[in-house]
Amino acid sequence: MVVCGDDGLAHRLATELRGVYREQVVLVVPPSRRTPPQPMAGRARAASAALFGRMVTAVNRGTGDADDTLVPDERVMEAAEPTEAVLADAGVDRAAALALVYDDDETNIRAALTARRLNPRLRLVLRLYNRRLGQHIEELLDQAAELAADATAGHRDGHGGHGGHGGHGADIATTVLSDADTTAPALVATALVGTSKVVDAEGLLLRAVERRPPRPGEVADPGLCTLALLSATSNDPAGAEGSEDSGDGPRLLPDAEAVAAATGRGAVVLEQVSYSGPPLPARRAGVMPFASLFSARLRWSLAGLVAAVVALAVALIVVTDDHPLRAIYITLLDLFAINDPAVDAPLGRQVLQLLSGLVGLLLLPVLLAAVLEALGTFRTASALRKPPRGLSGHVVLLGLGKIGTRVLTRLRELHIPVVCVEADPEARGMAVARRLRVPVVVGDVTQEGVLESAKIHRADALLALTSVDTTNLEAVLYARSVRPDLRAVLRLYDDDFAKAVYRTLRTAHPAALTRSRSVSHLAAPAFAGAMMGRQILGAIPVERRVLLFAAVVVDGHPQLEGRTVAEAFRPGAWRVLALDTAARGDTAGAEPPGSGLVWDLPDTYVLRADDRVVLAATRRGLAELLGRRTRSPR
Repeated sequence: MVVCGDDGLAHRLATELRGVYREQVVLVVPPSRRTPPQPMAGRARAASAALFGRMVTAVNRGTGDADDTLVPDERVMEAAEPTEAVLADAGVDRAAALALVYDDDETNIRAALTARRLNPRLRLVLRLYNRRLGQHIEELLDQAAELAADATAGHRDGHGGHGGHGGHGADIATTVLSDADTTAPALVATALVGTSKVVDAEGLLLRAVERRPPRPGEVADPGLCTLALLSATSNDPAGAEGSEDSGDGPRLLPDAEAVAAATGRGAVVLEQVSYSGPPLPARRAGVMPFASLFSARLRWSLAGLVAAVVALAVALIVVTDDHPLRAIYITLLDLFAINDPAVDAPLGRQVLQLLSGLVGLLLLPVLLAAVLEALGTFRTASALRKPPRGLSGHVVLLGLGKIGTRVLTRLRELHIPVVCVEADPEARGMAVARRLRVPVVVGDVTQEGVLESAKIHRADALLALTSVDTTNLEAVLYARSVRPDLRAVLRLYDDDFAKAVYRTLRTAHPAALTRSRSVSHLAAPAFAGAMMGRQILGAIPVERRVLLFAAVVVDGHPQLEGRTVAEAFRPGAWRVLALDTAARGDTAGAEPPGSGLVWDLPDTYVLRADDRVVLAATRRGLAELLGRRTRSPR
């Protein structure tokens, strides 16, 4: 695996590939600068090298995952730009995958075009901010890879050669990712349930939850399924985690008998992340409710005038014995002062005409006010909303930049009430908030009274996602003074600084839930999964081991095709979790609605060749299932 980048994401991605997937990594970074304005690159590089060293030492001592073999040490190269010579020196022509995570889109595109020419079979992962451009680049590079593969196959067939590229097979693909899209699910899950151990499966957020051993007579909720049994000593404060080679260690993907026989051991279960607070009011798209056009006082005034007109019409019927329709017509004429004066009429009729004229005078200002209010409502329909009175149980989102905008969209997809705070009226997320009808408080969060306007004292969570670390930290500290038990999540650039802030806030507020997250820390797993292949959805750590989640087409896998779900389950290796009915165009009965994933598959269901399933697997199990070879020690 080759990783090229110029910020913390490159170092974190290399660490993820090495620590989770046990891959051999070549890291290409800019030359170290000794000048004071750029201390971050040196610290990140030193931390990455130190972490690499600790991992290699741990593996050589036998404390790594039991289903992995030793891999060579990582190679770190320094180059100002990823030129053709640099990519060739990094071994792109022999690599299985290349990640280009520079902060500049043009640099990533230029290097991707060069790498595709050097190695048409290379799996590419690009970091681009422009989504539309990313789609076109992805299609272009995939098309170039297909044409080059066809030409190579024809050349080999004509000369009697044999194929094979080694490594991870022929999974040729180009994946374009952005920080905003990859970090949004973890940030949303952290705001809801306080954890970032989540997997995004076809738009659904899944989390791994550690549960204590059930008490005598207590029945534990298995969730969607049981992923692992924790070490026998994991709940003992004085004990240590069990050895990987002993029976006391964690057991990944246990069968039903092992779960039933496990006593006194905690378990890791899979759950769906959902919101259980008050639902948002249903509103049809593009239709404005009638109640929002007029204020409550104006509606009561109109109702009173209508009642007065009806009373005058009834009185006219009693006095003149006219037909009801004629009485209503005469009353309306008197109301608008367009009827002849009732000079020769009886006294009762004259009194009713005077009262109708008086009601007509009262009607004119009410009608004018109604017209002005309706015009004002339509004029401000596209303006920003203010937080409504009595709002509670919502999420306060600070910052509507690149990350905050995507998080806002995900929160609204889960029907979670949100109040945004943004200092820049021209921020990129303002248009999204206006379109989604989300309340926005425009102001500097460091100023007094801004968080109060966002109803922070009645909120459930605070997401501080501005691009300034000190602003996020100050907002969380101020929110802590208002609500000591508030769930707070703040975005910090430096991973070491994020860890220090988290530990300090946890010590100062032990009863509150605080999470500090680095964007590079959250984005690295998604980039690493894309480098391993598009079928990888994510990874969840279980003590010293790792569970991988993948979406696999059954066709071509004899361990799955033609077998029932129970027969395809191999304890300790892989387990089928869900069936993607949307891949076949059959969404009838899919649960939950809108996803196409069916989780309650019966054990007797026979997997067909055209089925696409979501499964959990160990590293060795997934390598065996996908036909990959594990590396031998150097």
